[in-house]
Amino acid sequence: MRVLVIGSGGREHALCRSLKLDPQVVELHCAPGNPGIEEIATVHAVTPTDPGQVAGLATRLGADLVVVGPEAPLVAGVADAVRAAGIACFGPSRDAAMIEGSKAFAKDVMAAAGVPTARARVCVTEEEAAAALDEFGAPYVVKDDGLAAGKGVVVTGDREVALEHARACERVVIEEFLDGPEVSLFALCDGGTAVALQPAQDFKRAYDGDEGPNTGGMGAYTPLPWAPEELTEQVMREVVHPTIGELARRGLPYQGVLYVGLALTAKGPKVVEFNARFGDPEAQVLLDRLETPLAGLLAACATGTLGEQAPPAFRPGSAVIVVVAAENYPEAPVKGDVIKGLEPTEHAYVIHAGTRRVDGEVLSDGGRVLGVVGTGPDQESARRHAYELVSRIELRGSFHRTDIARTDTARTDTARPDAPRTDTARTDTARTDIAR
Repeated sequence: MRVLVIGSGGREHALCRSLKLDPQVVELHCAPGNPGIEEIATVHAVTPTDPGQVAGLATRLGADLVVVGPEAPLVAGVADAVRAAGIACFGPSRDAAMIEGSKAFAKDVMAAAGVPTARARVCVTEEEAAAALDEFGAPYVVKDDGLAAGKGVVVTGDREVALEHARACERVVIEEFLDGPEVSLFALCDGGTAVALQPAQDFKRAYDGDEGPNTGGMGAYTPLPWAPEELTEQVMREVVHPTIGELARRGLPYQGVLYVGLALTAKGPKVVEFNARFGDPEAQVLLDRLETPLAGLLAACATGTLGEQAPPAFRPGSAVIVVVAAENYPEAPVKGDVIKGLEPTEHAYVIHAGTRRVDGEVLSDGGRVLGVVGTGPDQESARRHAYELVSRIELRGSFHRTDIARTDTARTDTARPDAPRTDTARTDTARTDIAR
């Protein structure tokens, strides 16, 4: 199988890494890729959101399968163009990808399908937003209706901050706050059949103790020893199957991965959000633990044959990822600094997310620069291995959370209202955070 992966971030590096390990894959390409990806795949210069460019490259390469990583190409219609060229594609159509591209569309689908989620209002004027904030009360949850790279959500106890975010967006979804630990569940879908991967948990807040602004994710781990045994089955029954059924009823068969962000409330699991692609950084730990060869699963989704495949199997043990972020992330991350210490250890390795190579040196080129994945027979050992490698990385001004997957915080991570910033670990300081 000749496979082309579209994207340049940590999720795409993890996808390429897993595909490279699959004996079915005889050629692996990525566009545009990054310095980590170019070590395991042939990279190509392409605009990932240009459907014509992507379909043209896939045709020239004779690709058997195209895997679209990020959400923006999906919403731009890249999967549609690839399929129109006669090539199998893992990723939903432009219209189906609006499950992530529009929070209002997602809420409409959930309402029609009877999916448990927060009560919400769609607002286009300041007056509507103010009324919705008053209706639901604090903590206030305000979501940009469109794509915002995981940073379009404000959760705050300050009404003026919430209203300011609403003013900055053309259209917002304001909803009630869902309290309880957050869990990510991914379902592979082929248009009619859906199968679950194991749950993971990520950490959205920038700083220790779930404080500071929302980010694209500062770390994650899997499996979840504390999760209810029936959680996956319940979410598939109450959320995934009704959602893909409703999309199919609307003439939008869903092929790809459906990310379900959940809050485990006192009244049961409720949907916080949907994504139309693998979450980042949860994908990195899930793919690390996935034992079933990846290419066959993705190809089955793309060709409508998922029901013929055995259920995905996972290796025993745990995986933890810690994100190393650039100075000033998420507001205005500093770019262009040299990165050192990227060599893997026996039980940990680096995933590139926001990097570029200049004159042989790897430089920072994004907000979330690297993800360090640690593995082990249990969560604590995986966590320790990740932080040991993080401590070796040199990147001026960078920081990371020191409490990812810590046993006393793992199950309680939620999108809490804004709180004062606390000290965060920097990769250019002494090792005070190992196995904290």
